[in-house]
Amino acid sequence: MLNSENARIDIPEIAMIDPEVLHNPISAYGQARERSPIVRLMAPGYGSIWAVTRHGDAKAMLGDSRLAMTADSWNQRIPDDIKPYMLTMSHMDGADHGRLRKLAVRAFTARRVAARRDMILKSTERLLDALPGHAEQGTVDLLEHFARPLPTFVVGDVMGIPEADRPLWRAYVARMGSGQTYDDALRDAVAGAKQVVALRREEPGDDLVSDLLQAQAEAADRITDTELVTMVWHTVFAGQDNLANFIANSVVALLSHPEQLAALRADPGLMPRAVEELMRWRPPLLLTAIRYALEDFELCGAPVRRGDSVVAVIASANRDPRVFADPDTLDITRPAGTAVQFGFGHGPHYCIGASLAAVEAEVALGALLNRFPDLALAVPPEEVPRLPNPGSWHLTALPVTL
Repeated sequence: MLNSENARIDIPEIAMIDPEVLHNPISAYGQARERSPIVRLMAPGYGSIWAVTRHGDAKAMLGDSRLAMTADSWNQRIPDDIKPYMLTMSHMDGADHGRLRKLAVRAFTARRVAARRDMILKSTERLLDALPGHAEQGTVDLLEHFARPLPTFVVGDVMGIPEADRPLWRAYVARMGSGQTYDDALRDAVAGAKQVVALRREEPGDDLVSDLLQAQAEAADRITDTELVTMVWHTVFAGQDNLANFIANSVVALLSHPEQLAALRADPGLMPRAVEELMRWRPPLLLTAIRYALEDFELCGAPVRRGDSVVAVIASANRDPRVFADPDTLDITRPAGTAVQFGFGHGPHYCIGASLAAVEAEVALGALLNRFPDLALAVPPEEVPRLPNPGSWHLTALPVTL
């Protein structure tokens, strides 16, 4: 898996198609972290990527102005007709990033997040009511019937997507996530975003799209139509796919750690700390988006050149023993504020929806565990199906018994 042969410096190389990396990436990245603060990821079709493995270095790298996000940070080959909609806020830096972030963040203020808690709970309870009806031979796929649809309801509400259209968006995200129909699914998502913008232009509401349209009406240069459409589809994608994976991962983690589950059931007040710890221990994204070097410089002893690709390895930084005691142990009582975990990112690109995502996970997990006290995995934890992927921890199903 690791190759330390390098004519200039001794830096491990990780082949991202290595079976051990695909099937056990957290262990593979952890081993690399203990060998070197920086490694080279060898990705077929993308060449070599510098990857920072340790917590302190990752924190510094994610705030380093010599590294920039661009539309090329997408790990996909994008057709020309949809390229204009790929320059998302997450793939910008500097003034444009700040301009759009300032507009978008208004949807995720503490007041608005708190106001949506009741909606999240009602959506959660509705899905839980229906779960027994989805059982087949006593087993329910919690990913398909709970973890995936819940974020669709929530982010749909945030964006002002009509409730009847939200299942369409779940399908778009599922198709993009599968990779098999990525281009066509993205085209459908862009078309759907344009429809949402047109609807909210005619019928404003209490949602982010209406806010952005109001900002555009006040000053046309604050956000373009292309930027608005891009923000709609990308916010839905990020708010749905990553959170669905996180909820599913968290359920598996808790059900496979009965002592942690018992502690949480005994003290529901631990839930905020549990969500933070679960994001540290099993984040849905194992690598950050790619940054590109704007100049030559040295990073963790490695000679980074202008144009080089650089990522932080969330999976290894979040388990760095230099900052986390007993890092491979899931501990929902871990003292708050010990060190920042990078599941929501860090620095200028810290997830603007982190507070809403945390509330959503808290409500979803709390209601699920309360409703079904005998909830259990229907297969051993190691047999829960997962998409082999060096960049994410992405389940393909979550069979449970109620």
